[in-house]
Amino acid sequence: MALQVGQQAPEISLYNTDKKKITLSELKGKKVVVLFFPQAFTGVCTTELCSVRDDIAKYNNTDAVVLGISVDSVHSLIRFKQEQAFNFDLLSDFNKETARAYDAIYENWILDMKGVAKRSAFVIDREGVIRYAEVLESPGDLPNFSAIQQALEGIK
Repeated sequence: MALQVGQQAPEISLYNTDKKKITLSELKGKKVVVLFFPQAFTGVCTTELCSVRDDIAKYNNTDAVVLGISVDSVHSLIRFKQEQAFNFDLLSDFNKETARAYDAIYENWILDMKGVAKRSAFVIDREGVIRYAEVLESPGDLPNFSAIQQALEGIK
């Protein structure tokens, strides 16, 4: 069942590229932007995350933490982050539990791949409540960055 605005966000407890566990509960008191993306090193995913990297001041100015999440391994994400100089955390959902909790997963994807994160965007307020939710069916589409910014600006 798709998550809705106003619902409590499911916990996130995943490792970043520094091999440090990041949890949503530890980010309580901050605004959080969660961006699920299908696969590191692919064209649309790189475009999406580079857009966030280049506009990171907009996120910082709204006191938001950005988390990029994919089912890639931590090791793949380390290289992806280094090559693209991303200035926000990338988290590995290798076991696919978080993508499933957010109903943001393709159970069957291209080339018979199973369990790949759907491109999705969630804005979570300081109390852990979802204030914006967008799960895209087409991996070629990008999230609505303007709507994400509006949601962030609407959180006090």
